[in-house]
Amino acid sequence: MTEKFIGILAGMGPRSTAPFVDLVVDECQFQYGAKYDEEFPPMMIYSLPTPFYIDRPINHELMKNSIIKGLQKLESIGVSFIAMPCNSAHVYFNELTDFINIPLLNIVTETVKQLPLVLQNVTLFSTASTFESGIYQKGIIGNGHKFTFKEEWQVKLNNLIQNIKVDKENIENIGIWNELIEDAKKESIDSIVIACTDLNVVLEKTHNTPINIIDSSKCLAESVVSKYLELVK
Repeated sequence: MTEKFIGILAGMGPRSTAPFVDLVVDECQFQYGAKYDEEFPPMMIYSLPTPFYIDRPINHELMKNSIIKGLQKLESIGVSFIAMPCNSAHVYFNELTDFINIPLLNIVTETVKQLPLVLQNVTLFSTASTFESGIYQKGIIGNGHKFTFKEEWQVKLNNLIQNIKVDKENIENIGIWNELIEDAKKESIDSIVIACTDLNVVLEKTHNTPINIIDSSKCLAESVVSKYLELVK
């Protein structure tokens, strides 16, 4: 039987790659009790630099073509399926699947599955490009939830994401994050969907947040391990 490999197209941004791999390793321990090194799945990780800038419009054609090349590179190596821990890249999801012949997991689908079954007031913390695409809002509202967002939150999010990309230890980062949490509390937000992998840097340092946090990276990591286990049964 051909060995099964997990393909991870990461690097968007570069600091999000290692935290995502850690999440996958954690899921292996949680889902099937992996303990020894040989009990973890083989993974091919491609950290792909892409033409993304927080302070300027995206060249969508250039971005899409860059991602397609990354996906095809992983497919050529022989991976069994691909996870792409970048929310912004999923704007092109339907088009991307046309260029590869192996499964590509969808971070939006896997995240929306984790929304509570009861009606909630939900918001989204993401890059401006992900927000403007509407891919998460569609899933949130389509599942019967109320969606609330303030324009000034995106300004803070943009600053926070840029700070993380430049210096993840910037002392301003936690301050901005705490402001955003307080803003959400004032709007009676029940759940926050975190749809930017760079934000994992502040999530790791956040404890006892009074609002339910649904981390898209963790949702995708859960799906990666579940998919792998299906293939190796």
